[in-house]
Amino acid sequence: MRLLPYTSRAIAFAAVLCAVPALHAAKKAPPAPDASTVAARDTHEKDKVTVAAEPFDTRGKADFFRNDYVGHSILPIRLFVKNDSDTPLDLSDVRIQFIAADGTKLPAATPDELNRRLFRFKDIQPRHIPGTPITYHSTPVDKKILDDDKDFSFTETTVAPHATATGFLFYDTRDLDDPVLRHAEIYLKQAHFADAKHTELFAFSVPLEKYVDAEKAAKAAAAKDSPAQDTDGIHGTSAKQQNGKF
Repeated sequence: MRLLPYTSRAIAFAAVLCAVPALHAAKKAPPAPDASTVAARDTHEKDKVTVAAEPFDTRGKADFFRNDYVGHSILPIRLFVKNDSDTPLDLSDVRIQFIAADGTKLPAATPDELNRRLFRFKDIQPRHIPGTPITYHSTPVDKKILDDDKDFSFTETTVAPHATATGFLFYDTRDLDDPVLRHAEIYLKQAHFADAKHTELFAFSVPLEKYVDAEKAAKAAAAKDSPAQDTDGIHGTSAKQQNGKF
């Protein structure tokens, strides 16, 4: 068998190694709709500010993340803060809670908290690249969590006039009663206008029930148009049902 020249072999080896991180590369999140069209939203007409929430409650919807959050009963929610006023909106003091039907209040999970929920010993075991003798260690879960946090999390502290801030928050719902989304809400408080008086807005209450109802209606319409088509969502064979959470 004729061996490749050293330079060619080195290039081929480097190419294989470069392909390893791609195993954990994130996809792009689905395009964000206009906040005013999201089913679960709360608009303060006087202030001209809308807060909306879009749960990503199935593995199919959340497959662009580097980690299987849904499979660990962690609920990713895309948050929208739309400012249609003429004044910047200050979110530096804002608090955003998931409030369950029984009144349980959950803050968004930090990367450290997600790491404690997701980390498994198998994630640091050596693996082999198929067809080669090369052994590598897969990217630790905490690194993937940090990358997801960097790429997808809601990090805005100011929303400019006539602009929208979007990003994801993650809530650990493992101890909540099923179904988690029914009668739950996202509660946002302590938003202020960046004006001379630092005017505080009334709290926003976003009913996630509206998302559940919208998904049910969409599934019913799809089933009516295609009776034989399988479903995968709120009332279909979904990760949420398999895990008994959302």
